[in-house]
Amino acid sequence: MADFKGNKQSLPSKPCVVCGREMTWRKAWAKNWDDVRYCSQRCRQNKGRGGSS
Repeated sequence: MADFKGNKQSLPSKPCVVCGREMTWRKAWAKNWDDVRYCSQRCRQNKGRGGSS
C-alpha cells in the first residue's frame, strides 16, 4: 500500500540554488523537473545576488 495518493516521501526533491530550501516534485513541473532551479519568484529574481540570507 506504499503507492497511495498523497505519499510525498516517495516524490523526488532537490534544493533551491539560491536559498537551499528543499523543493518537492509537483505535477506542474512534470515536463521540466530537470530545469526547475528556484523555489519561488523571489529566488528567481535574486538569482544573481549570491544566496542565503
